[in-house]
Amino acid sequence: MLIGNPSYWIARFRSLDTRFLGRVMSVWPHCVARLSRDSHEDSITINLVDILSKDDGARRLFHYLEYQYEVLGFTEDGLAFSKGKIDMALLLDQEREKYLAYECKRLNTVRNGTTRSLATPYVTDGIHRFITEKYAADLPLGCMLGYVMNGDVTTARSKVWAAIDSHQSDIGMVGQPRIGQAIGAIERFSSIHRRPLNQSSIEIRHALLPFPAS
Repeated sequence: MLIGNPSYWIARFRSLDTRFLGRVMSVWPHCVARLSRDSHEDSITINLVDILSKDDGARRLFHYLEYQYEVLGFTEDGLAFSKGKIDMALLLDQEREKYLAYECKRLNTVRNGTTRSLATPYVTDGIHRFITEKYAADLPLGCMLGYVMNGDVTTARSKVWAAIDSHQSDIGMVGQPRIGQAIGAIERFSSIHRRPLNQSSIEIRHALLPFPAS
């Protein structure tokens, strides 16, 4: 659980996300060189984590970067259990509760000449996990990282926004998504959501990363 002024923590998480994505953009060509357009999101993420974990600029930003970070929940009797695994998490210190979560999804996959947007699972299997507090419970901010497999981030964003709009009630949408400042080829936007269990708000910061790098 975070202690202190909530505005301090959300500002810190926003700054951390921006700086971290800067390092992601820097190492992305190296990551892409290991992979193919058919790579699954898990393969992309684990290679990205491996490269970032060895990058001096990235290592200064976090205590530890973990692939498939296991989130703990607790029963009324105090017994711990697994709530699931976040694709990638930046741990701020040795406390497991302080982390910046990145749920990673592919978008605009191409197979046999046919493009699938995958925008709906991005929302229903990605964003939704933050809203239900499966991930980032009691935290003010979480992140989505979209691997745009055909490189068309403009269309990917349009499809994701349409999927968000059609699932507004399911994800507790507050207002409309807001465009953020791009970082190199990374398209960014954010959305605010109300979590039904305690009516707290969470900001989701979205980053769409073109594959292959442009």
